Amino acid sequence: MRIVVKIGSSTLTRGGRGPNRPLLVQLAAQLARLREDGHQLVLVSSGAVACGRQTLPEAPAPTTLRTRQAMAAIGQPLLMAVWAEMLGIYGVTAAQVLLTATDLNSRSRWLLARNTFDALLALGVIPIVNENDTVAVDEIKFGDNDMLSARVAGLVGAARLVLLTDQDGLYDDDPRRNPEARLVPAIDGRLPAALAGAATSGGSGVGTGGMASKVQAAELARRSAAEVYIARGDRADVLLTLDDPAQPKTRFAPIGTPLEARKRYILAGRRADGRLTVDAGAVKALSGGSSLLPVGIRTVEGEFEAGDTVAVLDPEDHVIAYGLVAYPAVELKQIAGLRSAAIAEKLPQPRGDEAIHRDDLVLASASGN
Repeated sequence: MRIVVKIGSSTLTRGGRGPNRPLLVQLAAQLARLREDGHQLVLVSSGAVACGRQTLPEAPAPTTLRTRQAMAAIGQPLLMAVWAEMLGIYGVTAAQVLLTATDLNSRSRWLLARNTFDALLALGVIPIVNENDTVAVDEIKFGDNDMLSARVAGLVGAARLVLLTDQDGLYDDDPRRNPEARLVPAIDGRLPAALAGAATSGGSGVGTGGMASKVQAAELARRSAAEVYIARGDRADVLLTLDDPAQPKTRFAPIGTPLEARKRYILAGRRADGRLTVDAGAVKALSGGSSLLPVGIRTVEGEFEAGDTVAVLDPEDHVIAYGLVAYPAVELKQIAGLRSAAIAEKLPQPRGDEAIHRDDLVLASASGN
């Protein structure tokens, strides 16, 4: 199972007083245990700005964009160093991945990011993700790391997203103001309007997200077929006991299946004029669930960029599939018909063996088109 875990600034930094090292050790141990059990983990970690503020306690509060960016630039390497140290205790290697919304809004950059995550996870590495605050501006910001984690869950095809916070989950009212507020253990269908209104956008003052942003992120991720949990980050073995019904948390059931979510993403994308005609061998391979390799492509028509949705046609000119192409038209025309070993002879920087990866391809017979 692929699992994305997000931890917020208030949980990670003890309310802004620097990294909560005892808690991070516990979380690192849980991540290592899940990895040993065969799961692939991605960690979305806030805290760069808070770490920067701790380093320069006499500096003015980061109330403007440029001061927040400056603090993030100072704090990000410190944050990564702490995570690398904690995971290293358990023999786990960490990798840093910094993203902006532009990276995931561009189809070609989306594919590159997805491929990088796939490579890291195949190596047993835990990617540590944060927004690239030093260059992000309002137009390219995710808004907060809750939404970033939901987008990353969709990017890597995660089956589970865990949002760790300073609350046990979603309540039917703000528990900080109403002691009678009750924890909502599960959302199986549509989120009731009353609960959406109960989620307050007020946070701890350390991070940028509150419960409202977590609910919004949960709604986005569950539509990518991930189950989502909101749980208290400092609870003992929180990541290892999510399936225990006795443990407090809120679970959002996934909507649809991973295949359906993937099909919607591919078919809803910008449909380029590109057409790839393939041979009979490729038709058979695609119907069996294989990727489309350049060797099976007979002709390439139209202009398209890497990440665009193109049509795949059989030798009789029938559309048999749609997919996100890994190569732009100008490059794919050079390598059409070539075996994988010969691609590097034509292109100095090949983008991989597949013209369209099987995860990025939907058969026309199953697409409803």
